[in-house]
Amino acid sequence: MTGCFALVYNPRSRRNMSDTSAYAPTARALLGSNFIDPADRSRLDAHIADLASRNMDCIVIDGGDGTVSDVLSAVHRHYAPDRLPAIAVLPSGNTNLIAGDVGFGLRGTKALERLQQLAVSNRLRRNVRRRCGLVVQWPDSEDRPPVVGMFHGAAAFTRGIELAHQPAILNNYSHEMAVIVSFLSSVGRLLTRRSRQEWMQGDPMTILAGAQTRLEGNCFLFLSTTLQRLPYRIWPFWTGQDMRDDTINFLYVTGRPSQLAAAAWALLRGRQPAWLRHNPDYSSGCEEQIEMHLNSDFVLDGEVFSPGATGRIILSATAPIDFIHA
Repeated sequence: MTGCFALVYNPRSRRNMSDTSAYAPTARALLGSNFIDPADRSRLDAHIADLASRNMDCIVIDGGDGTVSDVLSAVHRHYAPDRLPAIAVLPSGNTNLIAGDVGFGLRGTKALERLQQLAVSNRLRRNVRRRCGLVVQWPDSEDRPPVVGMFHGAAAFTRGIELAHQPAILNNYSHEMAVIVSFLSSVGRLLTRRSRQEWMQGDPMTILAGAQTRLEGNCFLFLSTTLQRLPYRIWPFWTGQDMRDDTINFLYVTGRPSQLAAAAWALLRGRQPAWLRHNPDYSSGCEEQIEMHLNSDFVLDGEVFSPGATGRIILSATAPIDFIHA
């Protein structure tokens, strides 16, 4: 049994901190050295390297989006692209956007029992949702390793996340709802002249999406993801149900965009009316690689990053990953 799957358990995630059941001790006893409870993030990389050396074919992640991102980043470093392990995500964190699309569907003892059943019958990959990870690279910084997540944002999104991380909001809402509350708070700030000028102006940015699309100037909002579903039926991209699972969906909104209130109302309901798709202030598409030049911070799976001294980052997709569903 211990060789069938490994479990990365984050005891500091919101749900795990309040869990008083026998789930964690049971998992530790069952999995032995394959129960990974790293004391800090730096040790997680060594654990994943060990799993890769032993050809571990399934990794279960019990935590939020930050934990998933840490594991995917380490997997990207240590596993060959054609030998990626299957991933099962058990949502336990402040942020669970990823689990909303590719989560296992169970957590705690029920998840452990179901994983055992699948492992014993050699059916861990019986029911999977295939997605790519979203790789962020700093090509001009040799000492800065790539990080992998699944949801990226910049400009107004970064400001919204910083608002969402304030205790007054984060302590009273789930992170997904905190982002929505922060977005609405951000819109409210547009009602005052000073805040409106600052937020609407946007941040200087140049986007090279694929071989043909170049977007340049002040950007009010940039989003990109390799997920195919977001909470509350939000979907701010011009892609349909037949979207490719090996590309990056992106949205670019220029500084001082026209009809912002109407656009926000439509996108928050997962709608992309024709007038919006044809408005030059709003651009969306799917690409395998996106190069960005920006001076301001960006966000990957809830964590804020600096673009570095040159301000140049590259977004790309990993090889497809099998996310296990119960």
